[in-house]
Amino acid sequence: QVHLVESGGGLVQAGGSLRLSCVATGTIFRNYAVGWYRQAPGKERDMVAVISTSGSTMYVDSVKGRFTISRDNTKKTGYLQMNNLKPEDTAVYYCTIGQTWGQGTQVTVSS
Repeated sequence: QVHLVESGGGLVQAGGSLRLSCVATGTIFRNYAVGWYRQAPGKERDMVAVISTSGSTMYVDSVKGRFTISRDNTKKTGYLQMNNLKPEDTAVYYCTIGQTWGQGTQVTVSS
């Protein structure tokens, strides 16, 4: 059974940084893409970033140049480095691998 555990969320001031982690168990991690999504209050869930098995990446326009997605296949962990955070980034962030979702971690950016 695949299980994902997220961590790294919290409260930060505008312009600050956070690093989210997603640790996977029960799967051949290197065979799957890793995705990060977010859902703000009253809004639908949106894709933020994806990294493929080969290391290619894709980002939503609003985070390009500020967020970096990465993966460590040895540690079976996906990461989302978030720099220059804005209040508009406030949301619950979810990682996904295959058809499995993490529990979500709250990111709150104050102005």
